[in-house]
Amino acid sequence: MRVVNYSDFRNNLAQNLNAVNDDREIVVVSRTKGKNVVVMDLDEYNAIQETLHLTSNATNRQRLTESLQEMHAGTFKAHKLIEK
Repeated sequence: MRVVNYSDFRNNLAQNLNAVNDDREIVVVSRTKGKNVVVMDLDEYNAIQETLHLTSNATNRQRLTESLQEMHAGTFKAHKLIEK
């Protein structure tokens, strides 16, 4: 994570945005007269939102936890994909 002040962010906008997209860098823009903001790649943001959705209820969280435990223990069963 990189922290830059507003002026530096603005003056080097293309460079900062390229770092966000190309390097998956999270940039915190520090502002003296306002709240700080976070700039992140859209794919990264969407992945976080999906994780939050998948873990938003207890039943789904439990199923995911059990699946991970099976995977790590090697007790899972592989299945072929069903193609329509």
